[in-house]
Amino acid sequence: MSNGFGAGDGKAKVFVQKEEVEKLIKEYKKIKKYMKSPLYEIKNLDGSETLVNNLLKEYGEDNDSQDTDSV
Repeated sequence: MSNGFGAGDGKAKVFVQKEEVEKLIKEYKKIKKYMKSPLYEIKNLDGSETLVNNLLKEYGEDNDSQDTDSV
């Protein structure tokens, strides 16, 4: 008789290409650098900023993106 789902060590095996992870990290760093720039602040106040706003709407807000100026 088979053990069904009880067999194995209980850990999922995930294979991720290193090149894809490096591309995502590079894009993340580029966006974070843009968010710290004065150009982003101007566009954000103006209401014309769409790149970061669309990402935040789609995926939610990250813990790192909280304002530290309000302290």
